[in-house]
Order: sequence, then structure tokens, then C-alpha cells
Amino acid sequence: MRLLFFIAIFLSSCDKEEQANSQDSSIPIAYRQTKTITYNSINVDLVVDKPALNEVDVLLVFHGTVLYDSSLMTAANNTLDKFKGILERKDMMIVSVIYPQENVLLGDNIVQAEAALLWIKNKANQELGIKVKKVFLGGHSQGGYIVTRLNTMHQTNGVIANAPGPLNLVYRCQLEERGQIQSGAVCTKLKSVYGTTTTNSTAYFQRSLLNFTKGFKSDILFVQGLSDAPIQLYSWPTFKQDVMSCTNCQKSQFVEIVGGEHGSLFESPQAKTEFNTFINSR
Repeated sequence: MRLLFFIAIFLSSCDKEEQANSQDSSIPIAYRQTKTITYNSINVDLVVDKPALNEVDVLLVFHGTVLYDSSLMTAANNTLDKFKGILERKDMMIVSVIYPQENVLLGDNIVQAEAALLWIKNKANQELGIKVKKVFLGGHSQGGYIVTRLNTMHQTNGVIANAPGPLNLVYRCQLEERGQIQSGAVCTKLKSVYGTTTTNSTAYFQRSLLNFTKGFKSDILFVQGLSDAPIQLYSWPTFKQDVMSCTNCQKSQFVEIVGGEHGSLFESPQAKTEFNTFINSR
């Protein structure tokens, strides 16, 4: 009888431990992890930075240009940290997209970017065991190019683009062809497929951000430092005017930082304030 009594106590304690473990698993935890996701047969890696909450708004961010895909992980983490550093809210999940660059033409990586966005909107709830509420997009440099293009494709709760570009690939690649600036990977790859800007300027323009200034589906905030590189500032007034003239766009807001450089969103107190105001008002 005593043996049966101790067995009963042991089994009871196991049941309590199992219940406690079950309860513990439901407690929200904070973490940062890298995850490979698939949407519509497109694979892409994400860095997920989750607060200790199970119901979250999401800021989906995109890094700038890197030369080699071996640098993508570092770029994605750095970009996540930069956005996290200026975000006043501590209850948002930030997800940084590790979209490819080395072996694709500029613009073709919109496929991976779109897959990441659609996964957040349609599959993250189930696969991460959370409830996604609002979704915002944020991008720096080429990442700003990506989120601006995504804004012509899918609705979100808002988009932030810092120094988005390249704005005008015809102008940029033509300078390289003439030897006026150093050749870069973006124009070199385009030239290998399309030839020069003189023989096929349309192909270059179609991939320029100047070609994506209509049909914005969500409100968008553009931040641009006015001491950025001349190649960016050359086309900035045209881009701004084209966006402001759009008749089928949601609201566009421009914050121009006098003396600001390429990373103005992360460096300017004014830009940081406008960034948080934009998110908190939506």
C-alpha cells in the first residue's frame, strides 16, 4: 500500500510539472532569431526581433545595397538595430528581410521582398504563434526603393523610406559609361543584359524608382538628407514632384533634412520625431 501511495504522489507531481510546463509555454517571450520562410514557393530569410507579447504590430524593414550576399546577414541585423534604435515604441515586432543582391538585377529582388510581406500578413500568425495587428514597412537606401515599390503593390498601415534609390538608373549608369564616376555592380549587371543606356534607356528607366511614383496604396513618409551624394540629389526634385503630382496615391509626406546625409532618418532628431509621429498616428 505504501508503494502505491508513493507511486500516486510521484504521478501527481509529474502531472503538476507537465501542467506548469504547459502554462509556461503560453507565457510570451522576447527573442531574436533568423528564420527561413516560404510564400508562394519563394524562400527568403528573416531576422525576427519579437517583444514579450503575443499580439504585436510589425515593422518590416529592408537594408541598403551590399556587394556580396555573404554580407546580407550583417546588413539585415544592422538595419534592424538602426530602426529599433529610433523607434520609441517597445511593443512592436521588427522583422528585417535578408533579400538577395549579388546574383540578381536590381529590382528583381522585389520577389523576395513581396514574399516576406505576404508571409507577415498571411502566415506569421500561425507559424510564430502570435497575432499580427498592424504592419508597417521601413527601408533605407535600396531598402527605401524596395518599400516604395511594395507600396504600389500591397496595402499596409504605412511606409517609411529613407534616401530611397536608385532614383534614375539612366543618369547613374550613363555617368559610369562615360567614366565620370567609378563603375559599380548594379550598372555593370544591367549593361550585361540590356546593353548601354544609349541603346536601351527604356530598360534602365523601367527599373528606376522614378518609374514607381504612382498608385501608392498606403500613406508614405520620405526622409531625404539634403547633403546626400550628388547622384541622389540630382533626381530628388523630379522624384518628389512626380510623387506630389500623383492623383491615385494615398498621402505622401516629405521630410528634408538640411545638412543631413544618406542616413538622416537615423541621425536627425527631426527625422526621428517625424518617423515616430507617423507610426503612432496610424
